Amino acid sequence: MSLAKDAPRELSIEAKPYAFTFPLEHTALLVIDMQRDFLLENGFGEIQGGNLEAVQASIAPTKKLLEACRKAGLSIVHTREGHQPDLSDCPSSKLIRQAAAPNNTQHKLVIGEKGELGRLLTRGEYGHDIVDDLKPLPGEVIIDKPGKGSFWNTAILHKLKARAITHIIVSGVTTECCFATSIREANDRGFECCGIVEATAGFNDACFKQITLDMIHWSQGLFGFIASLQPLLDVLAPLAGSRTATDTPPQTPPGFDGDLTLPALQKAYRNGLSPVTVIEALYNKIESYHKIDPAVWIYLESRDNVMHAAKALATKYPDKGALPPLFGIPFSVKDSIDIAGLPTTTACPPLAHVPSTSAVVYDKVIAEGALLIGKTNLDQLATGLTGCRSPYGIPHSVYHKDYISGGSSSGNAVSVGAGLVSFSLATDTAGSGRVPPGFNGVVGYKPTRGTISFRGVTPACLSLDCIALTTRTVADARSLWQLLEEYDPLDEYAKPPLTFERHINSIGPQSTSFKFGVPPPEALSLCSFPARRMFNETIAKLQKLGGVLTPFDWSPFKKAGQLLYDGTFVSERLASLPDDFLDKNRSVMHPVIVDLMDAVVARQSSAVQAYRDLQAKALYTRQAEEVFAYAAKGIDVLVVPTAPTHWKIEEVLADPIRKNSHLGEFTHCGNVLDLCGVAVPAGMYPVAELSGDKEDGGELPFSVTFLSGSRLDAEMLEIARRFEESVKAAS
Repeated sequence: MSLAKDAPRELSIEAKPYAFTFPLEHTALLVIDMQRDFLLENGFGEIQGGNLEAVQASIAPTKKLLEACRKAGLSIVHTREGHQPDLSDCPSSKLIRQAAAPNNTQHKLVIGEKGELGRLLTRGEYGHDIVDDLKPLPGEVIIDKPGKGSFWNTAILHKLKARAITHIIVSGVTTECCFATSIREANDRGFECCGIVEATAGFNDACFKQITLDMIHWSQGLFGFIASLQPLLDVLAPLAGSRTATDTPPQTPPGFDGDLTLPALQKAYRNGLSPVTVIEALYNKIESYHKIDPAVWIYLESRDNVMHAAKALATKYPDKGALPPLFGIPFSVKDSIDIAGLPTTTACPPLAHVPSTSAVVYDKVIAEGALLIGKTNLDQLATGLTGCRSPYGIPHSVYHKDYISGGSSSGNAVSVGAGLVSFSLATDTAGSGRVPPGFNGVVGYKPTRGTISFRGVTPACLSLDCIALTTRTVADARSLWQLLEEYDPLDEYAKPPLTFERHINSIGPQSTSFKFGVPPPEALSLCSFPARRMFNETIAKLQKLGGVLTPFDWSPFKKAGQLLYDGTFVSERLASLPDDFLDKNRSVMHPVIVDLMDAVVARQSSAVQAYRDLQAKALYTRQAEEVFAYAAKGIDVLVVPTAPTHWKIEEVLADPIRKNSHLGEFTHCGNVLDLCGVAVPAGMYPVAELSGDKEDGGELPFSVTFLSGSRLDAEMLEIARRFEESVKAAS
């Protein structure tokens, strides 16, 4: 599985046993355990007999290293060793072995006991935190680890893979213990590591530091590399300022260039751009776009309210070098996601309610500094893939007024595709988070179900629903995922933290190769001519990137897709509604939704049928797991057209149910089989090629979706990003 980037910016420094070469965009700095408990007087280290002179001397070089890596834009990861207050994660051997040694005279206090910096090595205590000189900035990863190594019983591997990291620069204390253990653990998982001599130290350097460093690089680099600080600072120096605020703010604040991607806005804000300037420009654009498509929004925040929020943000975060990751980033929300004090309609006025609390996913982006612009239109009850089933109007593709936007997350995709927001919070049950982005030339990412909290969202089919993210790029989707992914114990369908991750391939031929599968010809025969042509071009592009087209069993994907609507699972769409809801409200509901619900009721599905479908779902899921197996026979990703064709609005209105069903041919299986998926723009084609009318002008976007197994999001996203870059390079 590759997590390496094509032709990355590579840097190289002198090291032992030979030069350490690392791709900048795929390298992280790991700062290990620079905590008060280990570095300050009366902390755990000194109490256990450690000499503080060397470890304290490592603070200044580590600070230089940290600042250089920040300025160069590297991902930063900090670790803190410590335990839960009840010590439930502390092995008895670690707790008492040293104190129980015969003739012990130095280990007088043990973990959890009270010291002058608080309870020793206990999370939440003053001594457990990182020293002020090395304080993490917003957006940097902090890993609390219960062991000496950074990878035991922590999420660090997952966090690194989510950021597509393959190479790690390692610093911190102590050299002979947590530093060396972490490098060995990282080596086992496939990372290329380089320890920095001056930025590490131990409590007995005279005996152990040099020996420990030599053991890491001996035998031609058995565990990794060791380098001095200055060569690294020298190669990073030319990159300083690429992602940080200028030392002297410009006299005139910079203007907004219209680029709404996360890195562009983050850099502009660090360089002095005001979020007020961005909001002013966006609202001018929103007002203009309303004349083009008035059906994007169900609720739009007033310009004054958002301007006030933008000014409040600027006041709250005066330090441009320490802004939260989503500072001033404008976003929209599908109107099935709760925001306290605002109506949630799900495009169904009889079901509208005003929640007192917001959805977890909304609170998270607000906490990171994002700015709400409004709530977007959707197919009623989040049921449909067309965008033509809402009483609030029919949005159209940003590329052509006659063609559908896709649904149910119609307004989400249009708001991003039209450049009205940077990202949108959507949902996905049968493809709602993938088809609309595909029809609007943007990215639609459906994470593994249950990894982002669904609490506070009106369900469509609760056991299959998940949050989806609509963004301009795969990188933006990945950044949002990193911020939003977290186990929510109050979400009954949440997945617990992941305990095992596949290794990475950081170097060699394996770092750029991957195996992919595509549907068989009979499945692809449903595609329109331009979709089929462009899908063939996609296959060729993937092969040029190192992809190996690999045969696999398509049948579980096909059968699972059919199970969603041909079986009893569709009955769950009624399970979230009151028993008499349909009879009481049919006159005010969208007629197509009424027809669909009536058909579900008419089936009179039995419990026996439902259990048979549940058993079939389990079988097909297990078969799909074999397709993505961690073995030679497994593929890394399944690549499909996001939709077989792109319908005109009038075509859908004339035949709403069959046209809708056709669109889900390659999406319906996703949540049934517990897959992750991301829809990615794959080029443009002439409208005339689709319609057959030479007089038709304009172009429409083509999109492909990458699918992979449960919890394989990091691997899938990196392959998708590489493909995205190849498409951009060719355009």
